[in-house]
Parts: sequence; structure tokens; C-alpha cells
Amino acid sequence: MTSTLTISQLTKRFGDVAALTDVSLGVAPGERVALLGHNGAGKSTMMKIILGLIPSTAGDVAVCGFAPGSAAARSAVAYLPENVAFHPALTGEEQIRHYLRLRGERPALAMGLLEKVGLGQAARRRIGTYSKGMRQRVGLAQALIGHPKLLILDEPTSGLDPVSRREFYTLLDELASHGASILLSSHALTEVEARTDRIVILSKGRLVAEGTLADLRRRADLPVMLHITARNGYAADIMQSLGGGILVDGALHLSCPQSQKLETLGRIASLGTKVADFDVLPPSLEDLYAHFSRGPQA
Repeated sequence: MTSTLTISQLTKRFGDVAALTDVSLGVAPGERVALLGHNGAGKSTMMKIILGLIPSTAGDVAVCGFAPGSAAARSAVAYLPENVAFHPALTGEEQIRHYLRLRGERPALAMGLLEKVGLGQAARRRIGTYSKGMRQRVGLAQALIGHPKLLILDEPTSGLDPVSRREFYTLLDELASHGASILLSSHALTEVEARTDRIVILSKGRLVAEGTLADLRRRADLPVMLHITARNGYAADIMQSLGGGILVDGALHLSCPQSQKLETLGRIASLGTKVADFDVLPPSLEDLYAHFSRGPQA
């Protein structure tokens, strides 16, 4: 399948400072990719190059096969920044009608876009009365104009409450199901853990890890945590049988290497009725991010 976004050996230098070094990745149609990295890792620089706002120093970038910043690439890509800004005296509907005209689309489509992002009832209120989360929804409505093939989203859920965040990701799922490619930068790791197809981690301008959550867990080979709830009076027996762990609020917390996970689960099962319940906690995306961000050896 031809990638919507293709990046090959992308390098960007600002004088003696290397913002990006030999970064290569692709985003396929319908794929949701999370772009993670600390402040200064190169995420914003990469997005600016994809959007055609700044040139690269070396390497190649193609948006639907076209050069960033070209008319064809601009018509295929949409961008939502972390902090959007709109004219406070305009209503949401007036603002989106304005952007529709700029994109050569019918202004009458404004209400449908605002309803899609949950702003139908507030469409005729002035944007100056909107909360930050509502302004972010206006930005998303603007980004959806023209059915873009690639959405570049920079901290898109900033300012949204938990319910609105869930609705936002449901909308992204719908867009991806219709073939839109999504490159999403976020520091909210628990959000993207279950709502993206692939994860890309940048550290000091280099791509240090890429793959699905399962891929990254295999590569990192971090310990698995096991939380075991003992039936009354059996906690000490379980600790002795399993050879360690600590008791926290009546539950035994134990870690084991990935390679010993199945063996350890078998030993827990052999304890029979001594065990009331247990949970297996694989490394979280936060754990993986911290591991891979430590250095290029990851």
C-alpha cells in the first residue's frame, strides 16, 4: 500500500544544532501514528517540514507523492496546532464559513462540520465566549475541511475534558476508517496507548523506536508486574512459593522477566485456592517511552 506520508533520511540543522538526524518513517492510508518525544526532540520541526513551512537540510519528504508546501500537498494535508486562535467576535459558524470559502468549499457545509465535532448547539455563539476545549473543536472542524488525506495533530486534546477527549478519539477512529492518515503528537501517553496503530519515539532528533505497542514491549524486554491477591492467611505461603515480592495493602506485588512470564503464571495457577485473584500488568507506554528515550542503543 502506498504511504500517504513518506519520510526518508530526514535531517534538519539550525546552524550547529541538529534538530533531526536521518529520520525515516511512513504513514499508510487509514493508519494512526503517535509521534512521541520530549520537548526539543524534533517533533515540531518534523511537522513544520511536512507542512512545507520550513525546508529540510537533507533527505526526502512526500505527502501523497508531492513535495511539502506544493499546492497538491497543501490540498491533501490538514493541521491542528496545540493552541488555536480565532477571531473572538465571530461565531463558530462564521469562522468555519470563512475557512470554507478560502478552501473553495461551500460555506453551507459549516454547520455539518461543527455538529461533527460537537459544537452544533454553540455554532452561533461568539468564539470569545468559548472555553479552550471548544476553541480546540473549532480548530478540528477547520482541519476537516476538504476531507484531508493526512491530518497532522499537535497535542490535539489540550484543554479537552475526559469525555470530550474520548469523543475526539472516536472521531479520529471514524476518519481513519475512511482512509485518512493521522500523525499525532502528544504527551498524554495513556490516551494514545490504546488509540493508535503505531508509535514513533524521537529522542534528540533521532528515531529511537518504532512499532506497535506489542513490538515495543518485545524489544524493550522490561519486567512484567504481577499483583496477586491471597485468600485470608495464605499471603506468606504464596510469597514463599513464588520466591519474593512485597505485600501492598494485602496484595503481593511481584515482577518477573518477560522470558519467565508463562512459567510464573503456571506457578501461580498451581497454588490453587490459596489465590483469590491476580492481575498481569505489562509495561505501559510510559515505561516504554522512558526506556527508549534514554539513548539510541534502545
